[in-house]
Amino acid sequence: MNSESESLLSEHELDNNLPSGNNRRIMEAQSEHQRTKMYNTLYSFTTSLGTGLLLLVLFWILHCRGGFTWQSNPKTQFNWHPFLMLLGMVFLYSQAMLVYRTGRMLQKKKLKIIHAALHLLAFIMSVIGLKAVFDSHNLSKEPIANLYTIHSWLGLLTVIIFSMQFLSGFISFLYPGLSPTLRKTLMPIHVIIGTSAFVMGLISSLTGLTEKVIWTLNGSYSSFPPEAFLFNAIGLIITLYGLLVLYLVNEPLYKRATIPEDELALTGSE
Repeated sequence: MNSESESLLSEHELDNNLPSGNNRRIMEAQSEHQRTKMYNTLYSFTTSLGTGLLLLVLFWILHCRGGFTWQSNPKTQFNWHPFLMLLGMVFLYSQAMLVYRTGRMLQKKKLKIIHAALHLLAFIMSVIGLKAVFDSHNLSKEPIANLYTIHSWLGLLTVIIFSMQFLSGFISFLYPGLSPTLRKTLMPIHVIIGTSAFVMGLISSLTGLTEKVIWTLNGSYSSFPPEAFLFNAIGLIITLYGLLVLYLVNEPLYKRATIPEDELALTGSE
């Protein structure tokens, strides 16, 4: 019994004699593991919600609005607009914003390339979406006026700001890339403008959805038919998805920690 007690005491003393640096690194590793686990759980839920949003919009278009065509039928060509704008300016845009936190253990240069690629896809989707809505107005038997609603103004402004942000970010942070000092100075501005454009995209989506439900259902909206319920559900999911993305982007706990490869990149190979 005494020998067992002495053995336990000896192990306890050894633990207490560990260098404080080792203890600190162990605690930091455990804390990082917990933060990563929390982030991954929230990110998985948020991304699932965003995927569900796209599927719900797809169901609405196919089941209620006649599906997709191109210029052969301007009315159903319009249906590309809400789907592609949500895909590009909400879902892909948000994934691009989150990529640095989602891929926290990847080298920063690889994350920059993924970040830029997702932005490029979002830009392409938004351009096709804008083409669809302009065609649906201009090619209609009775042409419909363009750019007269708050939704159209805000949506176009969002795409313009997003495009300028994408171009300036590519030049500043990827290729050819400015000096580390200038990049560090520009980064807060890049983040603020990027986040603001995402919020504008959310507002544009909600105003566009409101326009569509009023014009589509007209007087029957107040009687709350099934399509009205679908519209409202889509609006609520857009709002919840946007709030979750903004939380994940801005929560300091989930900020990506610098890894040794980043330091090497800054000193020469980036």
